[in-house]
Amino acid sequence: MAHISDEMIDPELRSTGRIIRRVLPYFTPSSIRWANRATRLLNGVNYTHLRYEQRHLRRPDGTSLRICIYRPKPNPSDKTTNANLFFGSVPGILWIHGGGFALESPELEAFYFEKIVDATNAVLVAPDYRKSTEAPYPAALEDCYWTLLWLKDHAKQLGVCSDQLIVAGASAGGNLTAAVSLLARDRKDVNIAFQVPICPMLDDRDTVSSCDNDAPVWNTASNRLCWNMYLRKRRTTGNIPAYAAPARAQDLSGLPPTLSYVGDIEPFHDETVTYMDRLAAAGAETRFRVFPGAFHVFDALVPHAKVSEDATQFLQDGFEYGIKNFLASQS
Repeated sequence: MAHISDEMIDPELRSTGRIIRRVLPYFTPSSIRWANRATRLLNGVNYTHLRYEQRHLRRPDGTSLRICIYRPKPNPSDKTTNANLFFGSVPGILWIHGGGFALESPELEAFYFEKIVDATNAVLVAPDYRKSTEAPYPAALEDCYWTLLWLKDHAKQLGVCSDQLIVAGASAGGNLTAAVSLLARDRKDVNIAFQVPICPMLDDRDTVSSCDNDAPVWNTASNRLCWNMYLRKRRTTGNIPAYAAPARAQDLSGLPPTLSYVGDIEPFHDETVTYMDRLAAAGAETRFRVFPGAFHVFDALVPHAKVSEDATQFLQDGFEYGIKNFLASQS
C-alpha cells in the first residue's frame, strides 16, 4: 500500500492521527519496554462503571495468571435482568486484549467492555496473558485457551450460560480469538457460540495493505517488529502453524459464526477481508464491515467520530444478534 496521506483519513480522525504520527510514529523495543512499565502501574484499576474484580488463577504449570472479570451492576428496578444474572442465563465472554502480543493489559480496553456488557449483560473475563517480551508463541495462546476452559468449568459459579461462550478481541486479541477458535474446533473440549475478531492481526506474511503502510497507530514497522517478537526463531525457519497466524489455516470449516470489522487504511485490511471471505465460503455465518478512512482501533481512540459511532453500533448490534441466534452446547 502506498503512503497513507492525511486526505485518506476520515476528517474526524485526522487530527488524532497527526498527533499519534508525531508522538509515536512506530513501536521500538525500547518504547515497548517503557509502555509495559507504565501499564503495570494501571493494573487493578477499574476504568468502567461495571462491577470489576481481579483473580489470580494457577496455571497447569503452577505459575499464576491474572484475570479481570467485568459484570453489569444490578439495577434494583429491573427484576428480570437481575433474575437472569442470578440464575446463570447470561453469556460468558472471553475478551483477549490487543497490543501486538507485546503490549497492554485487560484494563486498557475498558472502552470495549462497557459497550459490550451494557448491550448484553454478559460476564466478561479478560486474561492478562503472557506477552512476547516474556515468552513467545504459544504462551499467549495457551493462557487464553486455558482461561476459556476455566470459564466453561466455572460457568455456574460465574452466573454464565455454558452454552453461550463467546470469544472476542481486537488486533493481536483478534489473532488470539481466531486461534482459540481453531484450537477449540480441533481439540473438541469446549464449544464456542460465536467469535468476534476485531481488526485482527492474522497474517505474518506481507499483504498489499500491510506492506509499506505508514498509517497512524499501527503500521508496517510496528507490525514486523511485533511478529518477530511473537514468533522469534519460527520467523526465520518458516515453521509457523495456523494457531500462531490464523491466515495460514488451510481448513476453516467447522468454525463458529463470526463478527468482524476493519478500517480500510490499516495494515490488517486485506488479511481481514480475505479471512472473512474464506470463513463465509467454508460455511460460517459472517457479519462484516469495512470502515473507510479508518486507521487501527479508531473507534477506541476517537469514540465520538461518526465512523467510530457506526462501528460501535455495528459491534453492539452484532453481539445482540449473536446472543439471540447462536448457542453451542457443551459436550
